[in-house]
Amino acid sequence: MKQADCIIIGGGIAGIQAAIQLGRYKHDIIVIDSAQGRSSIAKAYHNILGWPDGVSGKQLRTLGRQHAEKFGVEFLDDTVKSLEKKQDKFFIRTKNDMVYEAKMIFLGTGITDNIPPIKNIYPTLGTSTYICPDCDGYEIMDKQTVVIGGGNAGAGMALTLLYWSKDIIYVNHSKTRIDDEYREKLKENQIPVIEEEVCEVHINAKQQLKAVQLTSGKIIEAEKAFTAFKGNKLNNDLALQLGVQVNENNHVVIHPRTKETNIKGVWAGGDLVAHSEQVTISMGDGTQAAIWIHKRLLGQPLPYD
Repeated sequence: MKQADCIIIGGGIAGIQAAIQLGRYKHDIIVIDSAQGRSSIAKAYHNILGWPDGVSGKQLRTLGRQHAEKFGVEFLDDTVKSLEKKQDKFFIRTKNDMVYEAKMIFLGTGITDNIPPIKNIYPTLGTSTYICPDCDGYEIMDKQTVVIGGGNAGAGMALTLLYWSKDIIYVNHSKTRIDDEYREKLKENQIPVIEEEVCEVHINAKQQLKAVQLTSGKIIEAEKAFTAFKGNKLNNDLALQLGVQVNENNHVVIHPRTKETNIKGVWAGGDLVAHSEQVTISMGDGTQAAIWIHKRLLGQPLPYD
């Protein structure tokens, strides 16, 4: 059985940042990553300090992994299936039937977006199709934009995007009911609503969106798109196995200063805990948690010990 001072579950932005900091403290750190996180499919982030022309999630993860490995952090490509605490130790079993023991756990398992399997949509994510208006609303400034969504979620996104562009079309892909209040607001703001599925995203040679095609064959030209569906899944299963507290939205509850959960020795960060879902916030969570994990490993008291 392999042992570590801290095992980080999830090699996304929060997990890698925590690994870098803990590695620099010279602790024995293992990162177990299933490579299924949001950052693994995002083609570009445009609101991160130091990357004025944008950076892909893949590039950030690759550079971050290399950075952490410089300090002796070990990365394992595997999926954690079970996590339990026995006395003051944590035991992990993976999909590959490996068992690990750790003194501390950092959970960076993130969120899985509900993106329908529309042909050609994945190559455009982060470059011309977006998910988060706080991250990428600026990218649609005064451009033809189609919102591919469902019900009130898509309607709300369409209305939010008016801040950046008045040329918005809403395709209710899932044909979910839109409340009258939303329909009235869409009408007031002259946002057309199309009740039909999108079957394909048309892209150019640079894999940029240029139109969406509906199942009827109708083609809607657009320079940009946003997706907006209910059903994003917080990957909190492992946290729940340990009895970690979650809030009404199923986000993991953490101490605002240390990032530790209600279970002593279990820390969390990133999209698993923050509804804002920002790369830079995930980085901060990882660093902050690592500082206090280090103190706990040294036997130093935390603010509530």
